[in-house]
Amino acid sequence: MKRVVVTGMGAVTPIGNTLQAYWDGLVSGKSGAAPLTLFDATYYKTKFACEVKDFDPQDYMDRREVRRSDRFTHFAMASASEAMEDAGFDLEKINLDRAGVIWGSGIGGLKTLEHEVETYILKGGVPKYNPFMIPKMIVDIAPGLISIKYGFRGMNYTTVSACASSSHALINACDYIKLGKADIIISGGSEAAITKTGLGGFNAMKALSERNDDPTTASRPFDGERDGFVLGEGAGCLILEEYEHAKKRGAKIYAEVLGGGMTADAHHITAPHPEGLGAANVMKLALEDSGIQKEDVDYINVHGTSTPLGDIAETQAIKKIFGESAYNLNISSTKSMTGHLLGAAGAVESIACVMAIKEGIVPPTINHFKNDDELDNKLNFTFNKAQKRDVNVALSNTFGFGGHNTSVVFRKMD
Repeated sequence: MKRVVVTGMGAVTPIGNTLQAYWDGLVSGKSGAAPLTLFDATYYKTKFACEVKDFDPQDYMDRREVRRSDRFTHFAMASASEAMEDAGFDLEKINLDRAGVIWGSGIGGLKTLEHEVETYILKGGVPKYNPFMIPKMIVDIAPGLISIKYGFRGMNYTTVSACASSSHALINACDYIKLGKADIIISGGSEAAITKTGLGGFNAMKALSERNDDPTTASRPFDGERDGFVLGEGAGCLILEEYEHAKKRGAKIYAEVLGGGMTADAHHITAPHPEGLGAANVMKLALEDSGIQKEDVDYINVHGTSTPLGDIAETQAIKKIFGESAYNLNISSTKSMTGHLLGAAGAVESIACVMAIKEGIVPPTINHFKNDDELDNKLNFTFNKAQKRDVNVALSNTFGFGGHNTSVVFRKMD
């Protein structure tokens, strides 16, 4: 089997629009939540979200491309641009037939669909749709445009599994490289579902926090008074590369991708298994796939959405798999700062894991005010303040509606 390493990263998030700004925001405990500005939320139960701020897609795409693509694609192109520059490729020296793009998005061009339907209604039902409606909306357009920009002619597709989408993309990319089917894969995910339809739909499910009086503290993973997740948006991109290929060109290497696990809860369309069985099994499989022991793990970036049921189930899963070793771990939910980026969450949070390995700092779970007696409060949830720690192995957990579970394992290079 080939080895897989991370040689470039890029991020567009509610707490920073570059890799460094994102990381600085995490370490400082910055909240990205604020009152909504993308549309009028007067009649919505939730009136805030974690929006990407001060973002201009024309910094990464020409004006014509911007008009012909959705916001989720703008985020994808921006994060991929930063990651590719970070990786330092000479495209003339790459075998482009062995370079691919595997991208994740749970929803895709929701704003585009919403706009076209509204326009149809306003025109009295006259079907005058934008000819770019379909290519703007479909979830696979993001990797398509990335491959066109860089000329990558290898595998190119999108994984769609709700909030686990970009983690599935990363695991698929890792496996292809391990099997010798590619040298380089641009992977990650993007999402832009902070729209009238997105917010309204999640509100109707009673999934979102309604803490309108104090948005910055609304995302409260593992807190006794958590009341739902905060909707976020953005993108994360990781350049995965075969180790010998990276070494030969003198690439900067952030960390090694050891492997990952994928399971299903087979329980409910939205609720996690109450005992966290799917979550426990996915971490077990991820450790087995990576060839490491539970004692080797230093940090878990948990799914930790700030929902009452989800946080309990994931905590039970960690204790089930790690046993006494669970008390030696650092655990944190960076969703407390970024909100929930849905299909982009896995990629953005994997970047947090890689940076924790690189910098020796575990980002915090902010907004902890009250213990939850149903959780094990002896676990180190890294509440409210980042902690310095030598991180050799980190896991990124991401779970999606439909019972989709993923866990990706990263390790410091020797």
